Amino acid sequence: MKNIAITFFIIFIIFSCNKKTEEKQEIVEHAPHEESGNSVEITQSQYKIAGIETGPISIRNLSDVVVANGIIDIPPQNLVSISAPMGGFIRKTELLQGMKVKKGQVLAIIENPDFIQIQQDYLETESKLEYAELEYERQNKLSQENVSAKKVQQQANSEVRIQKARLAGLKERLKTAGINLNTLANGTIVNHTTITSPINGSVTTVNVNIGKYVNPTDVMFEIVDTHHLHVELSVFEQDIPKIKLGQLIRFTVTNNPGKENLAEVYLINQKINEDRTVRVHCHLTKDDPGLLPQNFVKAIIETGANPVTALPDEAIVDFEGKPYIFLQNISDVNKDPANLFFEMKEVILGVSENGFSQVKFSDQFDGSKAKIVIKGAYTLLSKLKNSEDEDEH
Repeated sequence: MKNIAITFFIIFIIFSCNKKTEEKQEIVEHAPHEESGNSVEITQSQYKIAGIETGPISIRNLSDVVVANGIIDIPPQNLVSISAPMGGFIRKTELLQGMKVKKGQVLAIIENPDFIQIQQDYLETESKLEYAELEYERQNKLSQENVSAKKVQQQANSEVRIQKARLAGLKERLKTAGINLNTLANGTIVNHTTITSPINGSVTTVNVNIGKYVNPTDVMFEIVDTHHLHVELSVFEQDIPKIKLGQLIRFTVTNNPGKENLAEVYLINQKINEDRTVRVHCHLTKDDPGLLPQNFVKAIIETGANPVTALPDEAIVDFEGKPYIFLQNISDVNKDPANLFFEMKEVILGVSENGFSQVKFSDQFDGSKAKIVIKGAYTLLSKLKNSEDEDEH
């Protein structure tokens, strides 16, 4: 009886061990395929529903670009500072900032008592010159008749030249003051003059008011002609060898970032500034009334097209701040043949244009033979993120 009990105990132990071994084998056989941190597995139906498409990397001519910042500027001849050359009191002005003015339009009336003295000196000198010329003619006749000495004739000639020089100087002073010589020729002396605009444009600065005294060095008004604006860019010195005259520039301004404007490289400065940049002067392809002087500019200079390896922008995904693409993996024979497997690979991006971006690989990987996901890459990225979240939970 004791032997029989021992026999049943041994059989029970053997049966228990076999059952545990079968359970372990069953667990191993039914264990799901573990995905690595950069690969994802999908079924054929998921592949079709997501609209995923694969294809090879392509060679495209993409324009290499240089990114630069700058401002909207105006040529010196289109920005005018108005002052009173001889100073005076402001007796009349109606200008406001933003007003449009035309060339020759009266900007202000200046009153100065010194104008009276200049006009008086001019008229007196004009009379003295007339007398000196008559005296010279008289002395010239006497000299020819040997009645007067040659020295007297020369003195008369010298007096004529002195009065002519003095009259010419006073005439220029009157022009500088803005006094009309035709009015003065009629014997009318005035104590005021008008300040007129030398260009067409807009008033940007008004520094005076009625009754204020202005010195010759004071700027009363500033007028800007915005019909000939240009772009001044600051390009880093290492990018200057890429810049050539006539290259196309696409730029936006801060007050209208949604609108792209065009310009062309016109001049390249030959001096490197202290911040290691070079000024590049660019002309607009067409005038835009929406642009204002000193607008901040973000620009892209197209430096030429080169053949590069490229992919559509939708084939490139951003994961944790880095660009990646998905490659179809068909080399692993241990995986389920009924499903599709994709591996995420980091890339280096280059220039972008018309929906395509240059793609480079950081290692010796040969992407020319790879099957790359060109549509549905973000669907695979979502699947990969969901798998990681499930693993964490």
